Amino acid sequence: MTHAAQPDDADAHFSYALARSDDAHDHACSLQHWKQRYEQLSQGRFTGEVEEVWFGNVQIFRESTNQIVHEAGVAWEGSRTFGIPLEAEGEGWYCGEIFDRNSMLTLKGGEELDFRTPRKLDILAVTADMQVFSDYAKRVEGRDIEAEIGRQRVICSVPEKAEELRSFLLTALNTVKAAPHLLEHAAMRKALEQAIFGSLLAAIGNGNGQEVARPASTSETRRQIVNRARDYMRQHVDGPITMADLCAELNVSRRTLQYSFQDVLDLNPVGFLRAMRLNGVRRALRQAEEHVSVADVAASWGFWHLSHFAADYKAMFGELPSETLRAGSVRRLSVPSG
Repeated sequence: MTHAAQPDDADAHFSYALARSDDAHDHACSLQHWKQRYEQLSQGRFTGEVEEVWFGNVQIFRESTNQIVHEAGVAWEGSRTFGIPLEAEGEGWYCGEIFDRNSMLTLKGGEELDFRTPRKLDILAVTADMQVFSDYAKRVEGRDIEAEIGRQRVICSVPEKAEELRSFLLTALNTVKAAPHLLEHAAMRKALEQAIFGSLLAAIGNGNGQEVARPASTSETRRQIVNRARDYMRQHVDGPITMADLCAELNVSRRTLQYSFQDVLDLNPVGFLRAMRLNGVRRALRQAEEHVSVADVAASWGFWHLSHFAADYKAMFGELPSETLRAGSVRRLSVPSG
C-alpha cells in the first residue's frame, strides 16, 4: 500500500510517500531511485514500512522491518547516504562490520550495499547529492568531507551527537509529513536542506577528533568581515539569507564568521540572521490578509520548524505570529476608505 503527496516527477518541488508491505521483495522496490534486492532470512510473517520525502538534492527516509533481511543493491548515482538506527533489536552486519545504535552507516552511490539487518530494525537515513553536500561542507565548515570519510562504511559517533541527529531527522520527517505543501516554498527547501547538511557534519565530527584551532586573523580583518556581512544582509533584507549564503559571499568559513561577529559585536551571526528573518515574517504578516497561513509565511522565510519559529517569534515581539496577522487585518479594516 502506497500513499504519495506528489507524483514522482522531476519538475515537482517535492514528493512524500508512505509504503507498507508484507513481502521483503516488494518492500525493497518501494524506495525510489534505489536498485535493491531483499531476501528474508528469519522465519515469520514479514511487515515493512518505508516513509520518504524528496526535495531539492535530498531524500530522507525511514525504513522499518520485523525480520532478519539481507539487503543488496545500489543507491542512485552521484549520491552519498547516511543512516542512523532508531531501534535495532539483535545484531546486524553492514558491509562486513558490526554496528550499534550510535553508528552512522554510509554508502556512496554506485557502491554495493551488503546489509544483514537485525531481527527488528527501524532506521532513519538521508541520501543526498554528494557534490552538493561536499561543496556545502567545504564552503561552510572548511572540511573535505569525502576525504574524512574515506573508505569507512560504519562511522562511530558519540552518543550525544548520534541522538541529536536522530532527533533532528525524525523532527524533519514529521514536519514534512504534517504539512508537505510547505516544501513548495523554495526558502524552506533551502533552509531544511542546509540544516540537514549541518546536522550530518556535526554527527560525523571534524574528522580527527581534535578541537579545531581558532583561525588567526587581525581585528581589522574581523571588522571588515562583519561590515561586509551586514552590508550583504541589508541589501537582501527582503529575502531569507542563510549562513551558507554569507559564507559563499564573503568566502569565509562558518567558524571565521562566528568568531568575527563575536569579537566585533559580541553577537552570534546565526542569531543576527534569525532576527532579520523574524522581522521579515512580521512585515509580511502585518501586510497579509487574515486568510493567509502563518505557516506559509514562515516557510517562505525559511522557517521549517514551526514550533521553534512560534517560540522565537513570541520571544522577539511579545506576541504570537497569529496575533500579528489578526491585528494587521483589523487595522486595515478600520482605515476609512476614500
